[in-house]
Amino acid sequence: MRKAAAATGSAVFFALAPGVVAGLVPWWLTGWQAGSAPPAVRAAGGLLTAAAGVVLMHAFVRFVAEGAGTPAPVAPTERLVVGGLYRHVRNPMYIAVLAAIAGQALLLGRQVLFGYAVVAGAVMMAFARWHEEPALRRRFGDQYEEYRRAVPGWWPRLRPWKG
Repeated sequence: MRKAAAATGSAVFFALAPGVVAGLVPWWLTGWQAGSAPPAVRAAGGLLTAAAGVVLMHAFVRFVAEGAGTPAPVAPTERLVVGGLYRHVRNPMYIAVLAAIAGQALLLGRQVLFGYAVVAGAVMMAFARWHEEPALRRRFGDQYEEYRRAVPGWWPRLRPWKG
């Protein structure tokens, strides 16, 4: 896939997947109406949400630059993405989306978003386990198996994998 097509596809997928899960649904649940939260908690929530956005953008760029494809299952990468944050954890996009939701919960002081994060996390974990991992095993074989064994899926390793 050409980089321009991969970038366009990734941008569309960004709006459709994380944009809905970490943007539209939290808005639908809260109307962005703030509850009560101390200023320090709100500030921490803002920082967490911003950091999650940076991680998410980095992960999407890796798919275009390194993988020559998109995160969307309909337009997968040509190469296995194992650089950048993917050297520390296999699912930085999902973690970033969950962090963005948790950050919004803190920022807005809205408990409903924590409950939503739990449900969204369970769905993401199930999708990764039952769809993505088998698809990556079929597509990249031993290369993916080596990566999967060395890099945790959900809790980042401190030292980057150098496979």
